[in-house]
Amino acid sequence: MKKQFVLATFLVIAMAARGQSVQSFTLDQCIDFALKNAISAQNADLDERIATAKVKETIGLGLPQISGSVGVQHNQQLRRFFTQYSGQGGFIDLSSVPGIQVGDVVSAQNFFQLKSAGDAGVTISQLIFNGSYLVGLQASQAFKELSIRTTAQTHEQIVLSVTKAYYGVLINRERTKLFDANLGRLDSLLRNTKALNKNGFAEDIDVDRIQVAYNNLSAEREKFINLNQVVLALLKFQMNYPMNEPLEVAGNLGDVQVETDLSNYAQDWDYKKRPDFQVLEVNHRLQSLNVKNQSAGALPTLAGFANLGYATQSPNVRGLFQTNTNIQDEGGVGPDKWYGYSLFGVSLNWNLFTGFSRSQKIQQEKLTLLKIDNAFRQLKSAVDLEIAQASAMFQNASKTLAVQKQTLDLAAKVARVTKLKYEQGLGSNIEVIDAENSLKEAQINYYNALFDALTAKVDLDKAYGKIVIPTTTQN
Repeated sequence: MKKQFVLATFLVIAMAARGQSVQSFTLDQCIDFALKNAISAQNADLDERIATAKVKETIGLGLPQISGSVGVQHNQQLRRFFTQYSGQGGFIDLSSVPGIQVGDVVSAQNFFQLKSAGDAGVTISQLIFNGSYLVGLQASQAFKELSIRTTAQTHEQIVLSVTKAYYGVLINRERTKLFDANLGRLDSLLRNTKALNKNGFAEDIDVDRIQVAYNNLSAEREKFINLNQVVLALLKFQMNYPMNEPLEVAGNLGDVQVETDLSNYAQDWDYKKRPDFQVLEVNHRLQSLNVKNQSAGALPTLAGFANLGYATQSPNVRGLFQTNTNIQDEGGVGPDKWYGYSLFGVSLNWNLFTGFSRSQKIQQEKLTLLKIDNAFRQLKSAVDLEIAQASAMFQNASKTLAVQKQTLDLAAKVARVTKLKYEQGLGSNIEVIDAENSLKEAQINYYNALFDALTAKVDLDKAYGKIVIPTTTQN
């Protein structure tokens, strides 16, 4: 029994540990997760589906339209016929009515209609020609393409945001390791200094100085750890990853290469590579179709139609659904009281004159098209400025990174030599603390420069339209 209890406890612990396992994501996995789960990505996908449904809706307008109706009605009191007595016979013989005179208004019961009536019919219409419909088909396809281009623009922004957040987490993780390494060196120096002080080779103030430096660095590390949680939360937010679930970032900075050769960027550069330019192109096409649609409104509309059905009448509602073999028609005895009817035809509608309304609408759409042409020029200027700024920022960040790398190497060398000199009695602990502070500052500056270089490279890729979107998420 005891063994079974131990085994059950072990299984529960194992299952709990399995349920709390931390997922590890590379940069590509973070991007892929974000492109599938980010709210903006989901909305972009919904917009594409809406556009697809819109295309099908527009196509459906040109297909045969069929509607059916069934109706039963009962007139409790039928309208009477009214006429003027002419004194010459007529459809109703009123000569036997006492006191009637020529010109009197008379009324009679409606003997052409029974009180109850039923009708079951089908109406069919088919559009044969409509200029606006043909333009609408083209516009619906362009609208679908607009949603696809807008999705690509949304995906680009998601990749941009997730990449920067990922680099932030990666760099802060490396900085945390440096904090631990710096604390380890100070702890070792503190223990050695305490030993020297115990043996009379170091003063109490030397121990206190190192202890103060150690305490300050420990407090700074705790603040930095808390800051890391905020940076990780930002990455989760960009990915739409559950905030209450753990997330581990895979990879290290050694795998990240900051490319400094920009010669291949300008060789195959084209404005059309940018998603925002592609969106504007589709908008221009849609506006051109708006102009065409207003002109198509002057063309005639041709449609065919047909009405098919059965109708009957009866003195009461119940009689509408009973067979009556006593009714005579042209073909002999009717098997029931429902008789078919049919109507076929073609209609042509043409707005021959609408005043100046149509011409003014066309003019308005043409002016709107000119505004989009101006937007092209404005966007090109904005892209040129963005490329110039991104190139300058990346070049400056690359140069700063190289300088900070040299400074970091020198600061590490000075700290190492200063510590050795102090341990050999050739230097003071003040020099050691100053060297450690200089090393810490050099490390901070280096990783800040590295983050600036990485994000500047991402901004440069965006400026040149080189943000790579995983093919698994593209439509």
